[in-house]
Amino acid sequence: MAKYRKLGRTSSQRKALLRSQVTALIYHGKIVTTEARAKEVRKIAESIIAKAIREKDNFEEVTVKAKVARKDQDGKRVKEVVDGKRVTVYDEVDKTIKKDMPSRLHARREILKVLYPVTEVPEEKAGRKKNTKEVDLVAKLFDEIAPKYVNRNGGYTRIVKIGQRKGDGALEVLLELV
Repeated sequence: MAKYRKLGRTSSQRKALLRSQVTALIYHGKIVTTEARAKEVRKIAESIIAKAIREKDNFEEVTVKAKVARKDQDGKRVKEVVDGKRVTVYDEVDKTIKKDMPSRLHARREILKVLYPVTEVPEEKAGRKKNTKEVDLVAKLFDEIAPKYVNRNGGYTRIVKIGQRKGDGALEVLLELV
């Protein structure tokens, strides 16, 4: 008996499909797909969430000094003339950052092997590269999703059968985070 479903694809296509569906599941919280795909995506998603739960509190807060550009009321950088050149003015600020312990860093990198990078585009200025921002899905896993499932031993996803797809009659399901 096989250890996984082949889903009618080559191994590279299958891995890409599963990675994209797991990324969509973590980002949106639910996806609609076929039953066979959902069962495969569920395996990967559950293992990722389990890693995040194990390592969610494994960090230390560190205060560091950082240079931050001074900005005016419009949000633009303040510049002054030094030796005939316009130079941005920087202020030193104390920032508190989360420093991952080695095991959490390893878990973060293992999770990043599976998840694709996600960029968020605002609705009002769609299509502009300037206003897009990178979404940190690993931080979302550690900070939002993992605390919800701390007291739960597995079973972080639910498969709800929707019905047959009109085109090919494949059984469609809703895969969602519980």
